[in-house]
Amino acid sequence: MTKTVAGFDKPPRLSKTEKARLDGLMDESIARAAGDDADNPVLTQAELAEFEPIADAERIRRALNLTQEAFAQTFHIPIGTLRDWEQHRAEPDQAARNLLKVIAAAPDTVKDALSEFRERVEG
Repeated sequence: MTKTVAGFDKPPRLSKTEKARLDGLMDESIARAAGDDADNPVLTQAELAEFEPIADAERIRRALNLTQEAFAQTFHIPIGTLRDWEQHRAEPDQAARNLLKVIAAAPDTVKDALSEFRERVEG
């Protein structure tokens, strides 16, 4: 099995011909082409509501104004794992997603709990 990750931050380079063709498309023709794609049906609002967003490690880390190193150390996450999540080379498993959600909601509580645990283990 092969895993492919889309690089949305680096869109594909288009030839001049492709760029001219796409620039000439009207919104209606784009919508029609998308609607005709049997492999990619347009989702209803109810179907979209069923999707659960994945906890975004980078967004959470940046909101806390922490470097990767500081975030990893503070929340006992291996730095390589954090980098893989942020660069979308890997997705957090369910336990990690839950930890990220809790960190986003109550970072100080998680930090305190983890430092108390570390003190008990090392003490």
